[in-house]
Amino acid sequence: MANKSSGTAKPGPVSNANTTPHHHEHHQAVLNRLARIEGHVRAVRRMVEQDTPCPEVLVQLAAVRSALNSVGRVILEDHLQSCMVEAAQEGDYHEALRDLKNSLDKFIG
Repeated sequence: MANKSSGTAKPGPVSNANTTPHHHEHHQAVLNRLARIEGHVRAVRRMVEQDTPCPEVLVQLAAVRSALNSVGRVILEDHLQSCMVEAAQEGDYHEALRDLKNSLDKFIG
């Protein structure tokens, strides 16, 4: 769903019939990293507002992208070690693998 006032997309809940609440090993670490990334993005926005030279802004955007990719790897690792193992134990492995592939296609681009 897009935010009409700013034209930016807001993330919404992922709808998957097989999604059940679960907690991953690195849950708090992921939240902490995302909070740092959020602060970094706000700092980049201030740089743009203050007309910081483009090369400096681009370097910071690259750092944000790298941090997001790092968080994605942690989430993927947790998913493989918990959700995929659980799916295999419950006989839902093929569906879980299909969902993972679809998510990876979007994550990788």
